[in-house]
Amino acid sequence: MNNIKGVCTQPDSETQKYIFNHTMLRIKDPAVSLDFYTRVLGMRLIRKVDFAEWKFSLYFLAYVPDGTIVPTENGENARYTNNRESVLELTHNWGTETEEKTPYHNGNTEPRGFGHICVSVPNIQEACARFEKLQVPFQKRLGEGGMKNIAFIKDPDNYWVEIVQPGLL
Repeated sequence: MNNIKGVCTQPDSETQKYIFNHTMLRIKDPAVSLDFYTRVLGMRLIRKVDFAEWKFSLYFLAYVPDGTIVPTENGENARYTNNRESVLELTHNWGTETEEKTPYHNGNTEPRGFGHICVSVPNIQEACARFEKLQVPFQKRLGEGGMKNIAFIKDPDNYWVEIVQPGLL
């Protein structure tokens, strides 16, 4: 077992098959958020579930290789979605889309909490140029601040999305 100051860094055999499946963000307007995560960031909507009784919907997005067929039958689709790594769940509480501003805290204004999600891109300069062209708001542009090789863009609800390129420090 590897330890870093008493913290186990190697999982027990009982947890070997656990996977980190998803992170959930609350969103104000699903049309606007789905456009951002699909068109701007290239994710694919792989599952949608409505809960009419409680007036909310869940949208699950992921990076899916070209040619991959996502099951559409509910049980198979749930199994496919819940057996993946790195899924983004967007939760929409019905009616928030009519509010003037987002009712959610992005975690980076006071008080601080949640920070950001991160997307790795093959060429960060090209990705940032594309975000500029699409008029995506930046929190931190490439080359700014102490960490010059990363950027942060903001989604429609002001959540931060870190943009990194493998191999750059």
